[in-house]
Amino acid sequence: VKGRGSGLVLSVPLLVIIMTSEARSSHQCCWLGSSLGYQTWLQLMWVLLVGISPGSWAQQGTQPQSIKIEGDITLGGLFPVHSRGPAGVPCGEVKREKGIHRLEAMLYALDQINSDPDLLPNITLGARILDTCSRDTYALEQSLTFVQALIQKDTSDVRCSNGEPPIIPKPERVVGVIGASGSSVSIMVANVLRLFAIPQISYASTAPELSDNSRYEFFSRVVPPDSYQAQAMVDIVKAMGWNYVSTLASEGNYGESGVDAFLQISREAGGLCIAQSIKIPREPRPGEFDKIIKRLMETSNARGVIIFANEDDIKRVLEAAKRANLTGHFLFVGSDSWGAKNSPIQDQEDVAEGAVTILPKRASIDGFDQYFTSRSLENNRRNIWFAEFWEDDFKCKLTRPGIKYELGRRKCTGEERISRDSQYEQEGKVQFVIDAVYAMAHALHSMHLDLCPGSMGVCEKMDPVEGRMLLQYIRSVNFNGSAGTGVMFNENGDAPGRYDIFQYQLSNVSNPGYKVIGQWTNHLRLNSEEMQWSGGDRKIPESVCSFPCESGERKKMVKGVPCCWHCELCDGYQYLLDEFSCDMCPFDMRPLKNRTGCRPTPIIKLEWSSPWAIIPVFLAILGILATTGVIVTFIRFNDTPIVRASGRELSYVLLTGIFLIYLITFLMIAEPSVAVCAFRRLLLGLGMCISYSAMLTKTNRIYRIFEQGKKSVTPPKFISPTSQLIITFILISVQVRLWMLLLHTSPSSFVALELMLLSLQVLAVFIWFGVEPPHTIIDYEEQKPPNPEFARGVLKCDMSDLSLILCLSYSIVLMITCTVYAIKSRGVPETFNEAKPIGFTMYTTCIIWLAFVPIFFGTAQSTEKMFIQTTTLTVSMSLSATVSLGMLYIPKVYVIIFHPEQNVQKRKRSFKAVVQATTVSTHLSQKSNDKQNGESKIEPDRSQ
Repeated sequence: VKGRGSGLVLSVPLLVIIMTSEARSSHQCCWLGSSLGYQTWLQLMWVLLVGISPGSWAQQGTQPQSIKIEGDITLGGLFPVHSRGPAGVPCGEVKREKGIHRLEAMLYALDQINSDPDLLPNITLGARILDTCSRDTYALEQSLTFVQALIQKDTSDVRCSNGEPPIIPKPERVVGVIGASGSSVSIMVANVLRLFAIPQISYASTAPELSDNSRYEFFSRVVPPDSYQAQAMVDIVKAMGWNYVSTLASEGNYGESGVDAFLQISREAGGLCIAQSIKIPREPRPGEFDKIIKRLMETSNARGVIIFANEDDIKRVLEAAKRANLTGHFLFVGSDSWGAKNSPIQDQEDVAEGAVTILPKRASIDGFDQYFTSRSLENNRRNIWFAEFWEDDFKCKLTRPGIKYELGRRKCTGEERISRDSQYEQEGKVQFVIDAVYAMAHALHSMHLDLCPGSMGVCEKMDPVEGRMLLQYIRSVNFNGSAGTGVMFNENGDAPGRYDIFQYQLSNVSNPGYKVIGQWTNHLRLNSEEMQWSGGDRKIPESVCSFPCESGERKKMVKGVPCCWHCELCDGYQYLLDEFSCDMCPFDMRPLKNRTGCRPTPIIKLEWSSPWAIIPVFLAILGILATTGVIVTFIRFNDTPIVRASGRELSYVLLTGIFLIYLITFLMIAEPSVAVCAFRRLLLGLGMCISYSAMLTKTNRIYRIFEQGKKSVTPPKFISPTSQLIITFILISVQVRLWMLLLHTSPSSFVALELMLLSLQVLAVFIWFGVEPPHTIIDYEEQKPPNPEFARGVLKCDMSDLSLILCLSYSIVLMITCTVYAIKSRGVPETFNEAKPIGFTMYTTCIIWLAFVPIFFGTAQSTEKMFIQTTTLTVSMSLSATVSLGMLYIPKVYVIIFHPEQNVQKRKRSFKAVVQATTVSTHLSQKSNDKQNGESKIEPDRSQ
């Protein structure tokens, strides 16, 4: 025997003489010319087919039994009348529903057909019905009864004792077989029946393997294969939004092929992953189901469990889940082996709550209910197992010869009635048994019409019935079955897929039990509103490997498991490009709060109402008012001694620079525009340059006068007001050179035109504006913190920090030089000149700008960089201007306005006298460092 589970090939000649036990007992047969007797050949065949001795069951007290119903045409029947027996015993207890109900359904169908004048008229269908005992090997042994008439017998060597040839009764010829129930049994039997071309129609076998027409060409079934069922279950799982489930299968053709079909369809459909695929052993060890539950909990997110298992395994899985205190955790999706049965969930209803099950669409056959409930011991003697059913159903004991009466068990009276004295519910496959018998009858009817037109009964062309021709008629039938649904077969012998979807509901329902929640006929129709889960919850629980990512998170897939991923946030300035990747927003945009896209970055500028602007503006306004007041006072008292003594010409230049310093504050705070940016370029360094150029000229003049006085009485050159103005403008012109440096232009062309400084300054500015026009930019990098919610684009002039420092660098050089001269002139008597006020001014200014540098550059990484730097710069400039104004001019204005009596002309002294007085003062100061000798009220003539 080759391939017992996938096709049977006999490799020995089937020259076997098969005789019934009756024939052997009624004839004296002898074996003359054969070295191997009948029993030897039969045993050899069984060993090859099954792997066990045919007498092994008989040796244990079990004799083959069958139901024999006479008829013109005989159909075979295979039913699991008994359950599988324990080790070494073929049969166990009687199966009331799956065994007796189904067997009686075939007998009922035969009665209906034989009494129907329109179906097989004048032809009676008979039957030979065998018990498979739910065991494939035992069923194979029994099914050989069907092929006895087809085995060619060699009787040439057989002689009776008187020398005459034996008379061997011709065994009945079975034209077709109804059954079997289990897929593994049907596969085993189909392998034998195909060798003898006997068509077979199953009423319950659903293994996808049986759809292989090349291996099981004579097999058909009125139930859809598990491939349809698996497709329906995949559709159910996906409709509930699950993508991560486990599978449980009982070892054997039904469970394993069902799960295989589910796995294959789920792979083809995509979007569904299997966490674990667990097989339940055929003979589970103690604790096996507890281990299964523990394995399922290793992937606890896979709450959905697809189960293709027999009733016993289903029940034990539920029991193990309850022991593990996991009631309500697992969400079972059961195949038709669970269906709408109560036996698998008995005493485990709370664990099974919410289970979704599937069952081929069926209907209860009222005619069968009437037939079966009317059966009794008196009117059903043809069913040789009915007495055993009677005892089990009514929990009583019949008195039979040779069997002891069990103490403690009541005696059957025979007056009991099914449904009245016992619980009765029509078994689910009854409809399909009836349809299978009718399908065979319709095929025979069509065959009879074609081969025996007008003939009454079976004609010669149908004696015997040719199996391959009958198969063609079977595959062509199309009629309404017992439930009103169409019965037909496709090219593989499969019935169309029609299923009812059930859910076991326990909570908040008046009648706990299975409730129809949908149907499947090539596509799913599921009423999710009718579904109810553990605790009465209406929301469908989740069975997913990974929960959906939050908004703005991408999926990082787990390698090899397409339904599992880790969620990673699109951080920084990234947004979710698609489900699996992030991308950076454009430079001028920032991600939305949910990071599903980008939005423009807000544009900001320094507002007048900002605290960063209020303080500089306040200081600038006070400074402008004070500077204006000083200028007005000086103009008003232009010819007074104090104004003249302060150096009117340079004072006006210096006050102009101070005014521009205060004015630049408004330009730095104003909203950037082309005009504002142009004036910033022009005035930013110019005001300080003018101020410190004038102060440097003053300190330089004082220093040269008194240094020259130490050597001779001749006045130094270039100390007149005109000379001082020229020197000042020469110093200012260097700022023009710096502008040209910013343009990367050589300033050498300005050397010969030093006297035209103002025109050159204007010209340089316009050249700068032409080469690099002033314009505004939006800086998106300045305020780009890690949190994009705080990102801002800063509207500013296109002027870098380097350009700003270069604009101020020359002024700072002038300031430092002026400070050096102020230090050198510190010995000059305070009554003689402005050296000491200028010195205090420069010391204070240096301190201000020393503080400015770390503040300005130390905030380069701050999100408030623009505000801090602008405020620091404008306040530093305003403070510098205020110090200059306060030290140099406020005292003079105070004297001019409040003490006019001091604003009088003093006695003029010659340059020589001034020098002599200075020399004396210097000598005295060398003797006493702590005391200043400035008592002489000698005013030098500053008009020289």
